[in-house]
Parts: sequence; structure tokens; C-alpha cells
Amino acid sequence: MSVLTRDEAQTRASLIEVHRYTIDLDLTRGDEIFGSTTTIRFTARETDVDTFAELKPAALHRAVLDGQELPLDNAADVIAEGRLPLTGLAEGEHELRVETDMRYSRTGEGMHRFTDPADGETYLYTMCCMSDANDVFVGFDQPDLKAVFELHVTAPPEWTVLGNGIATRVGEPHEGRWRLAPTPPISTYLFAVAAGPYHSVRTEHAGLPFGLHVRRSLAPYLEADADELFDITRRCFDRYHEIFDEPYPFDSYDQAFVPEFNAGAMENPGLVTFRDEFVYRSAVTDAERQTRAMVIAHEMAHMWFGDLVTMKWWDDIWLNESFAEYMGYQTLTETTRYTDTWADFGVRRKNWGYDADQRPSTHPVAPEPEQVPDTAAARLNFDGISYAKGASALRQLVAWLGERNFLDGINAHFARHRFGNATLADFIDSLAEASGRDVHAWADRWLRTTGVDTLTPVITTNGGRWTAEIHHQGTDESSPRPHRIAIGLYDHEPAAPHKLVLRDRVEAELNEGGGALTLPFTGPRPDLLLLNDGDLTYAKIRLDPGSWKTVLRSLSGLPEALSRAVVWNAARDMVRDGELAPGAYLDAARAHLPHETDIAIVQGVLAFARNQIADRYLPAHRRAAALATITATCRDLLRRTEDGSGPGLRLAAVRTFIHSATSAAELSDWLDGDTVPGGPALDPELRWQILGRLAVLGAATPGDIDAELVRDSSATGQEGAARCRAALPDAEAKRAAWAALFEPGDGPELSNYLVTATAGGFWQPEQHALLDEYVTAYFPAAVALADRRGPAIADSVARWGFPSTVDERTLRLGEECLNSDDPSASASTSPELRRRLGDEIDDLRRALHVRQAQENEA
Repeated sequence: MSVLTRDEAQTRASLIEVHRYTIDLDLTRGDEIFGSTTTIRFTARETDVDTFAELKPAALHRAVLDGQELPLDNAADVIAEGRLPLTGLAEGEHELRVETDMRYSRTGEGMHRFTDPADGETYLYTMCCMSDANDVFVGFDQPDLKAVFELHVTAPPEWTVLGNGIATRVGEPHEGRWRLAPTPPISTYLFAVAAGPYHSVRTEHAGLPFGLHVRRSLAPYLEADADELFDITRRCFDRYHEIFDEPYPFDSYDQAFVPEFNAGAMENPGLVTFRDEFVYRSAVTDAERQTRAMVIAHEMAHMWFGDLVTMKWWDDIWLNESFAEYMGYQTLTETTRYTDTWADFGVRRKNWGYDADQRPSTHPVAPEPEQVPDTAAARLNFDGISYAKGASALRQLVAWLGERNFLDGINAHFARHRFGNATLADFIDSLAEASGRDVHAWADRWLRTTGVDTLTPVITTNGGRWTAEIHHQGTDESSPRPHRIAIGLYDHEPAAPHKLVLRDRVEAELNEGGGALTLPFTGPRPDLLLLNDGDLTYAKIRLDPGSWKTVLRSLSGLPEALSRAVVWNAARDMVRDGELAPGAYLDAARAHLPHETDIAIVQGVLAFARNQIADRYLPAHRRAAALATITATCRDLLRRTEDGSGPGLRLAAVRTFIHSATSAAELSDWLDGDTVPGGPALDPELRWQILGRLAVLGAATPGDIDAELVRDSSATGQEGAARCRAALPDAEAKRAAWAALFEPGDGPELSNYLVTATAGGFWQPEQHALLDEYVTAYFPAAVALADRRGPAIADSVARWGFPSTVDERTLRLGEECLNSDDPSASASTSPELRRRLGDEIDDLRRALHVRQAQENEA
């Protein structure tokens, strides 16, 4: 199957203009295929044009160009290649009509089909981004060939159909026919349809219909959250209309929460799709509700940046994602009860960007055109750099330009390119004109470079004066960027030495090129000097020795959550760079998390302590002590919240305690009693978490898992059972999980979510001896699976299925897989697998480096 290259896309865009798609989908043809008939009206710009349309059909029945049947004697080649040749086109208007059968997907790509185990109902939805539209309909599948889309659907009569435009039943009810209103010009990757017996909650706002949709088995949970979801949606909608001159450009705003969705959400105009884990059927923390709200705000921002104005090619994907990421957090802060969103960004999202930017697979936020030669390469860039680093860069840009200039530039950009396509240069031009500043030079330093700068203070005192010398260092690959930062000066509060008070916050500009900035002060030096206070820039920071002593004593006493997040990130970076012992990080967590009030910080610190320090950065013989420290920290949080205060903190502590427990007795008592002493009562999520940990510890049986599945037979229950079965410390259980993942049988293969669940349960640090034989087998098995099942499964099996062993043998086997000349054993055949394996191998290499640093200190 061919991938579309940038050169091919540019050539095709120069040759044709696409006007309209009329698509007719028949969703009544059984469990495996659906009918797709597509009529495309387009214009050839010159005579004797040779081009092609993309398609990935199960069967190609007819292709008619301008009323003439195209010969299909080469149909097998067309299907194999994924391209329908269109040759010798005359200048002027043309009509192409193609009738196909298409396959349903079980991997979250194209038209995904899901049958709910809770009630047997079936649901469909599309995921066309970024090059999967041709799994649904025939088209010219590139972002700069926008067109009007009109959709007709035949579905079972009891189903609801949703799409980019308002959906209306037509004909007799028993016919199950629907027509969706034509869209404004949009890109093929934004085409969307969802169909099934969805449960809907509807309202109207600003004259537009708004809807929330979910499968029926989740209806009670949607009803419970509908007011909150609509409130967030309305607030974001109104805020965007305050700051954007261009009104919302589509005819409705539906949000569908769909099963087995690979992304967090997708910004299809008029029909945003979300993973249905965002419809909570178990207790969640306020930080998780804030995350859901941010995703709502993020996707709505795309209606303007991405849908109204779209990049020309995928090298500018950051224009979509970085902008939506920045606007999502900023809009929540301005319009909702979530006023500390940037602290959550700092401890959760920003670290995603920092980590990605320090791997060999790093790339500029805005890559050069030759770095994104085709759609396969572009797919790899939906990562922490395009989202988190890009949003960090935009936040720094706003601090430099001023918000008013930034918004003026954006509105000029929308006005110039509405319903069209634009490039990075177009965007920068608009910002430069609005601000009068050299934004192009800024973009070259921030968007065309890779790596993370490091800012380090050196403090000297001289009588009643002191000096802060800020050293500004780039990576080996690039010189340092310019930074606009705030520097927080904090002192211990005399009456409460464990608390810190802000003496002053000083703004400073660090010029590009590195070196040191010297700032003189009078009076005593502060107890804590905190670079990048407020987290306005994207850089690793370090603390001087005196400030680090203050942090160890009084970190939880810093008055603002965002300042504490900056310090925790500094400590995290120092551990990852081998400059701070992992045990010292655990000691800081033990001392300060019991007093922390921000849930996002608690969750982020506990996750790093549990998943990285305990499982990877400490040698095996120190793991039990690390887990004991983590569980003791969780117990302190539980004691603090016994009075019912801080339910989110309590829930975060309960989850990490479960995951870190080394003794089965207490967890078994909780499961038998269906509650944590003092609360909360166990909901399905907590019960599966406990049973999963008991399975790892050898204190659960297959019968226990079967019984729990009877209690919770939902799709989430099926995933929990798969995870638990794979986690059992039993040779037969491991063989069965391995076969389900990697060895195709006679029945259907695991769906994308069941692959993730099974892989996530398989590798356990407690079971390395049992799993030894699978370490060698993993790499060739992953290559074969990726070749057979495609990019989504390749990414899952590399991300969740990578061996948990931290040793030189695993590193060597991984490197051999990446560098093998044998196509059957090399990850090179799958770009997604190669990228993810490369990242996992680099993380393994870093873990070995951290362990070595500890040995050298000892």
C-alpha cells in the first residue's frame, strides 16, 4: 500500500481543485464490510492531466469518470496499491463516481466497529486522521484539497447517525436513511460519521444545536455528567467568541464519546470524537476532570485553528496541536473553576515534551519540509513535541509579544485564510505584522531547533550584597534560545519556618547564544532562588546548593502550585540526568507529598516515583524499600484525608498504594469488604486495580478473575480481565497472553484496547525470571505483528508491550532489532514500530545510565 509523499501532494494540488464529495454509506451489510459509494466533483487546471485518487477497499465494483466506465481489469493492482489512476484528464470540470465495499476496523482506524459486551449493541465511528479517510471513501486524501462534503447513510432503523453536519432522517423510518447537511470546505482527514444506538443528551446554545452522545450502557454516567460537560462547552465557546473575530464556522457542535478510540479526541468539525473513558463510570480526581475539560477546550480551539484554517502539509501539524494545547489550558484558566491549569500542564504535559525532546527521535516543533517527506513520517510527529513543547513555545511567545498582539495576529491569520490552508510562514507573517517584532527570528530559534536548554544559577554573596549569575546552556545540537523568565526570590516565614513567602519576582531576558546573565541585588540572599518561576519558558532548571537545602525543608511551603510544579520538575530532570539520586527524590516525596494540596502534583510525583524510580531507576535489590517508601507516603495521605477532606487526594493515594503494595493480605481484605477502610467504597475501576495487583503477587486465580468479570461484564471489565490474566505469575497464563498478542488463530484478533490491556499486564518486575524467555522472542514477534496489523497496533505493542527488564541484554536485543539488515527481523519495515521502539530503547539506556551513576557514587 503506497503512502502519499509531499511531492506527490504538491503536484496533485497544482493539477486539480476539488469541489464536492457526495458520499453514500451502507452500514447494513454485516459485521465485516460496509458499502461506500463516492461521487467527487473536481476541476483539472490544465489539459492531459495524470493523477490518482486513494482508496483501500475490500472490493472495487465500479469506477465511472465523466459518465464513462473505467476498466477494472487491474482492480487487484488498484486495491493492492491503494490508488485509482486517473489519466489524460482534459482541462475543466470532472465527476468521478466509485462504488466499493470497505472493511470495518478493529484497530481504531478508518471505520471502527465495536460490539458492547454489556448489552450486545454495535457502534461505529470513523477516525480518518491523518491518512485513513480512504479506509472509508475514495478521495484525494491530502489536507490542502478541501471540499464540501455531503453524506447519506443507510443504517439499521433503530440507530442514530451523526456527522460533520446536522443529520436528518429521510424517507420512511424503517428504511434507516439519513442525510447530513453539506459542510463548508474541509479536509478529507476531518470527515466524520458515527452510527449506532447512541444515547444522546441535547441542548442549544447561541442558536446552535449542541449534543453529547455515548453508547447506551454508559447512559447513566453521561446523564450524571451532562450538566458539567455542557457548562465547560458553553464557557469555552463563549470565550473563543470573545477573543476570535471569526464566529464558529459550522452548523452544530456534537461531542461523541466512542469506544476503543486511539487518541484522546479528534477535532472533526461539528462532531468531535472522544475516547469514552472520559465518561466516568468510577470515581476520578478533580485533576482528571480538569484534564477532560482541557481536552474539550483543546478540540474546540481546533474548530478555528485546524478546521477553519488548515495546514497545507503535515510538517505544520504543530500549527494545529500546539495552538489548541495552549488555548485549551489558557481558556480553562480564564473561564472555569480550574484556575491552576498551568500547574497541571507543568507536571503532566510538559514533561512529555521534555522527555521526547531528549530522545534520538526528537525533531523541531516545525520540521523542515524534507523531514516530513510522506504521510508515514508525518504520523510519527503527533507527539510531546508537537503538543507540549509547541504549546510551551507559544506560551513563551505570548510572554514576549503580549497577549493583545498575539490575538491580533491570530485574527488576521483567520481572516486571510478562512476555509483555506496556510503555512508556518503565513502564521508568522500575521504575528509579525500585528506586533511589529521580528517573529521570524524568534521562530527560527524556537521552532526550527531541537533539544532542551538548561538554566543554572550561581549565587555569590559579599557583605550586604549578593549576585545571581544565570548560566544558559543549550544541547550539543543547538545553541541556547532566547528566554523571557521570572525569577522568584523566597524566604522562610519567621513564625512558620516550613513555609516560604515571596520576597520579589524579577523578570529577566536571556539572550540567544548562551553565556551568563549577572543580576546584582542588595540585602541578604533569599533562602530560595527559583528560576522560571511561573513556568513561562521551556527549559530545564537547576537549583543552587542553598536553594536545594531550602527545597528539601520547605518545598510544600511554597505558596503557589505552579512554583512547586517547577521545583518538582527540576528534581525529576536531575534524577533523569543522573545528577540527583533517585532515593533523594523519594525522600523529598516522603517529606512533602503528605502536605501537598494540588492533586495534579500529587499524581505526577507519585507516578514518577512508582513507575520510573521504583521500577527502572533503582536496582532490583532496592525496589522493595522504594515501594515501602511510596506506600508509607500514601498512608500519610490517607490519614490526612480520613475526615473526608480532599477526596481527590485520597483517591490518588489509594490507587498508588494498590499499585505499590507488596503484601496481598491488606488488598484482599479491601476487595472482600468492597471498600477501603474510611472510604472510598470500591468502584469497578478500583476493584480491577486491586485484582490486578493481587494477580501480580500470585494471590489471585483465574477463577477470581472470571468471578469479577461476571460482576463487571462491560468493555472495561473485559480489558481488566485481560490485564489480570496476563499478569498471573504462571507459565500457562503467560503462554496464553503471548499467543493472544502475537500468534493469529482462527478467531478474530484482539482489538486495539485488548492488545493494550494484555500487553500492559504481561511484563511485571516481580516476574522477570518467569518472563526471561520472552525477552528474546519479543522483538521479532513485535516486527511481525506490526507488519500484519498496522500502525496503531505497532505503537501499542511497542509502548505497552516492551520488556520491563532493565539490563544490557534487553538493550542489545533492541538495538539489533533497530539495526538489522534482515527485513523479517528489523523494525525498519514499520515506521511506527521503529519510532516507538527507538524511544523505549533510549529510555532503557537512560535508566541504565542512572543506575550506573548511583554505582559510581557508591
